[in-house]
Amino acid sequence: MHPMKRLITIAFILISISILSSCKGYEKMLKSNDYDAKFEAAMKYYNEERYSRARQLFENLTLYYRGNEHAEDIAWYYGQSLMKSQYYYTAAYQFKTFCKRYPYSKHAEEGAFLSAYCKYMDSPSYTLDQTSTKEAIAELEAFSERYPQSTHIPEANAYLDELRNKLMQKDYEIAYSYYNTESYRAAVVALGTFLNNYPDSPHREDAMFYIIKAGYEYAINSREDKMKERLQQVVGNFDKFSATFNNSKYMTECQNIYNACKAKLREM
Repeated sequence: MHPMKRLITIAFILISISILSSCKGYEKMLKSNDYDAKFEAAMKYYNEERYSRARQLFENLTLYYRGNEHAEDIAWYYGQSLMKSQYYYTAAYQFKTFCKRYPYSKHAEEGAFLSAYCKYMDSPSYTLDQTSTKEAIAELEAFSERYPQSTHIPEANAYLDELRNKLMQKDYEIAYSYYNTESYRAAVVALGTFLNNYPDSPHREDAMFYIIKAGYEYAINSREDKMKERLQQVVGNFDKFSATFNNSKYMTECQNIYNACKAKLREM
């Protein structure tokens, strides 16, 4: 065998032996009843940024050390290991529990922020259920109220803006979906609610346009005794739209709807 190939082979074998030995040592430590050694090993793995191993050891230690001198450190580093292993949902719960259990800890403020931060990280795309997003907003707002002078406030505000925009996008998509599925009455109500909740939304022009379109479809398909009132509402919504977005890309279509409404009203 070529000397270089022999060296590479030997190096590979040595690395493999080292890895196997490390794994066996770790498995042995997990099962060990020497909790002081286990705590030292957990901290060693954490400081080496081997968070998955640290996480499992800290989790293993939580029950044994409850009320012990190391309990607070274990709870703190367990939360950190969860977060750095990207177990955000569980990390958020751990940090929240930490703050309740150790309200006077030097880590209390940081723990409150990290609980909210992990909720923020757990928030899904706006197309999915937004329960986690709403929880994250509530926690970030609570943190900001409790620690108004915190250095994390600018960061918390940025996260809040992002999460609120996500909820806004979700609400707009839901409201628009009523129009898209030809549920015109529901579309008018939902889009109107959206505008009330988000008066400065970048979707304001679109929402007002679809209120006019949905309102017109709803009106002309109404019973005769209801049609006049509903057509007049469309005319009123057009007046608001034209006053707000006089140069809108939708203006020609809205003008046509307005003219159709006025013509129908003259016939009644």
